[in-house]
Amino acid sequence: MRAEALLAVNNTLGEGIVWCERAQALYWTDILAATLWCYQLDGTTRQWPMPERLASIALCEADGWLLLGLASQLAFFQLSSGELRPIANVEAELPTRLNDGACDRQGRFVFGTLHEPGAGDSQRPLGCFYRLHADLRLERLPLGGVAVSNSIAFSPTGDTMYYCDSPTRRILYCDYGDTLTRVRTFVDLDGSNGEPDGSTVDAQGGLWNAQWGAGRVVRYRPDGSADTFVEVPARQPTRAAFGGTGLGQLYITSARAGLDAHALADDPLAGALFQANVPFTGLPEPRFTGSPEQRMRAPAIA
Repeated sequence: MRAEALLAVNNTLGEGIVWCERAQALYWTDILAATLWCYQLDGTTRQWPMPERLASIALCEADGWLLLGLASQLAFFQLSSGELRPIANVEAELPTRLNDGACDRQGRFVFGTLHEPGAGDSQRPLGCFYRLHADLRLERLPLGGVAVSNSIAFSPTGDTMYYCDSPTRRILYCDYGDTLTRVRTFVDLDGSNGEPDGSTVDAQGGLWNAQWGAGRVVRYRPDGSADTFVEVPARQPTRAAFGGTGLGQLYITSARAGLDAHALADDPLAGALFQANVPFTGLPEPRFTGSPEQRMRAPAIA
């Protein structure tokens, strides 16, 4: 099975793609270009510049608003006006930035951070995973340190959370609810030529993981066995999302980051937005239930 290029947008680091059924639109980010993108099925595209790098996106129950995971903070964003309403700074004392994020089935935003080492330093697991509640309370989740948070997704019933620290090449999962228990390995990619990046879950409970460096998106059954491979004609796919009519299309972002001129010559579609016809359907994207009219009520929980 092979994905086809939909838009040659040349994203430096395309990521965070979500489908909005209300707007019939895809939203995603080019992280390093600090730009929010939108694509509608009639071919219309739109871009919004951001004040800093934008790492992840969530839909909101409030019409016309998105929840943004910017490099240093969480914020609400109004699409019509461009208004940004800050919620909370995250890990201001650490050399990290926000990275992957997704809403759980209860409408809470779960996200992680990424260590940005200085010159000559190696990447270390200095980041964490967090959960933003509807009352804008920020909770640190007991999932250990992370160097590059990724693959955050939830089972259809909402009682399983998937996540990873990409350099470890392992996708983990845990029993998920108000408390998180029984962390274990879901998939081990040790020996593979790719690292696990962003994920989404289909209506049948399969986890679709974009594999950076391997040029593919792989579907894993709930038991961790792989059953579907989507070849992406770009070396660095980053995240997939179901969308379109009946949630029957798989859309995939990709990146050009880290590729020199020679590599880009061999990878001309790097940074494009792709789509694939797959024999599965997605689930409606959960929406963050907090209101943009609120303000942060409590600091992060240690």
